[in-house]
Order: sequence, then structure tokens, then C-alpha cells
Amino acid sequence: MTEACCELTWLRYLLRDLGLTHHESAMLFCDNKTALHIAANPVFHERTRHIEMDCHYIRDKIQDGSVITRYVSSAHQLTDILTKPLGKENFVPIIRKLGVQDIHSPT
Repeated sequence: MTEACCELTWLRYLLRDLGLTHHESAMLFCDNKTALHIAANPVFHERTRHIEMDCHYIRDKIQDGSVITRYVSSAHQLTDILTKPLGKENFVPIIRKLGVQDIHSPT
């Protein structure tokens, strides 16, 4: 989530340098409910000490309104095709959602 927030911040500055303003909040989707809860919760727990700086950065972006976080279930996570080995039952629907076509299939 931190890397995505950094990229969104960079894109916002790039657009501003190009003379374009984007006033809407960016949507950041995550399939980890615990990470979303930690990012939104101002109270740190003992188990989150090692990720404290990342949490502060994401929380600041949420509080200033530049980022809105939303939960997306793992079944609808399109990036899984790039990061995980998937079976055919999960692979085919994601390929369809991405609009990828088999150029060798008969028409």
C-alpha cells in the first residue's frame, strides 16, 4: 500500500507540474483487511511496530483526502494473475476481465 501511495503522490505532482489539477481522491484497493484496518486506525499495537513509518505515511494520505482505501476480495483481485500461480478456474475469468484474447483460437 505504501508503494502505491508513493506512486499516486508522484502522479499527482506530475500532473500539477504539467498544469493539470486533479482534486478527486485516488482509490486504493487492497485485499488485506488487516492492512486496511491498521492504516485507518490511529492506535498502534505491539505487532505493528516494524511497519510504523509506512502506516504513518498511508494514514496521512487518508486523512488529507488524497487517498481513499477500499477492500477488494481476492476473487476479484486482477493483479493476482501477475503475482500468483493460478489454476484454470481462476485464470480464465481474470484474462476475460483484462480483455486478453487468444490470437490462435479459431473464430
